[in-house]
Amino acid sequence: MEDMRQYALNVEKILEGVTYSDFVEDIRVYYSTMKNIEIIGEAAYMLSLDFKNTHQELPWRQIIDMRHILVHGYAQVSSKDLWDTANDDIRPLREQIERYLAETDWALWEKG
Repeated sequence: MEDMRQYALNVEKILEGVTYSDFVEDIRVYYSTMKNIEIIGEAAYMLSLDFKNTHQELPWRQIIDMRHILVHGYAQVSSKDLWDTANDDIRPLREQIERYLAETDWALWEKG
């Protein structure tokens, strides 16, 4: 979850002050955004099924599916869809992850 939080923060920083036009015209911004969202999906994939089943506030399947699309279907990725994901979904995702991190009893979790 900490990786998801960090890479979401990266996306927010990358896109700070960036317009859609900037996003599609600057390959560094575009592909760094894409890679960070991909890593968020990979980190979500690595979470236990038990965690995802007991924390259904987030659309885990969509997050993971986005990762698969970015990795395997990158040529078909719509700039608009990637932009919308980065601008509409990343901040709420990060905020929910931060709530999960704050409410988790890590000592209990480590005991398994």
